[in-house]
Amino acid sequence: MSWILRVSVVLALAVVVACVPACSNKKSDKIKIGVVTNCTDPFWDLCEAGAMKAGEHYNVEVLFRQPEGMDVAKQMPIVEAFIQQGVKGLAISVIDPKGQKKDLTRIASEVPLITMDNDADADTGRLCYVGVDNKEAGRAVGRLVKKALPNGGIIAMFIGSELSANGQGRTQGVLDELATPDANGKPETRTINGQAVAGKLYGKYFLMDGAPTTDGGPEKNPQQYPHIMLGRLENVPDVCMIGLYAYNPPAILSAARSKSMVGKIKIVGFDENPVTLKAVAAGEIEGTVVQDPYNYGYKSVEVLAAVARGDKSKLLSSPLPYQVVTKDGGETQTINGLTIKFPKATDYENTVKSQFASVGK
Repeated sequence: MSWILRVSVVLALAVVVACVPACSNKKSDKIKIGVVTNCTDPFWDLCEAGAMKAGEHYNVEVLFRQPEGMDVAKQMPIVEAFIQQGVKGLAISVIDPKGQKKDLTRIASEVPLITMDNDADADTGRLCYVGVDNKEAGRAVGRLVKKALPNGGIIAMFIGSELSANGQGRTQGVLDELATPDANGKPETRTINGQAVAGKLYGKYFLMDGAPTTDGGPEKNPQQYPHIMLGRLENVPDVCMIGLYAYNPPAILSAARSKSMVGKIKIVGFDENPVTLKAVAAGEIEGTVVQDPYNYGYKSVEVLAAVARGDKSKLLSSPLPYQVVTKDGGETQTINGLTIKFPKATDYENTVKSQFASVGK
């Protein structure tokens, strides 16, 4: 064997030996699972923490992205990029179930697909939904409103989108809870601060403008909408402002603080934004209905990792439970067949902190 050949063989073996440990440890050798949210929000930071913890537990690489704004045009390129990167499962918070149905059906035929937080029609081929029953969670919001204003009053509702399944479900749940047989969306016009306001009556509660205010997402300056509404309702008694997306209660609170109306109006929230939890603990917000986004992320990765390995036993067949966070908390109750916990705000704050700490955040 010539010295040139011997040197070539030695160099080749050295390269192989050097590559073996490096290649075996490459992150890309793991199963990849993609998680795509509907917008950017602290809610989704908690979800990401849960997804990453599940990634550690189930030895998968988690690709997690929060698109800016509730915009299908920004969400879908991320989904397509994840598919190109070879993910073996996708979890998506659907923005527009009808508008995205064709794409979701195609994607479900290419890669295992589940929905989280926001559902899509089952006939898209999505394997399961990870999230609460949003109509039932909306009814829980309605019960908080009735507790805050037991004699009735004026309500104003704020939400990012009514196209999404969770937006529709939560809104309907609140109104169903407040309605009575003789006042279930009954049109009514009231004079408020000298202005004629067309609205709808749900039981003893007058809904300003007859519909929720849709603000388009956290990037669209959502504070402006409750600020304007509070200007219309200054010095009006028995008012409750309702925020149905995670960023809405902090936006309402910010507007109320700017107008020195904290304590003069009631605020009821949804989700576990840190600002919301602190305000509930301080008595500035009556309560908030929470979903446990950390568990959304964890469950989504757990389910998809199992499916990727041929195990469908972890697919969910029913919604996850919501919880109702108030200043003082309360006993666990069975409501409409669901077991519902009522944690104290300070206790739930600590839960959220521990969830972040579990992934070093």
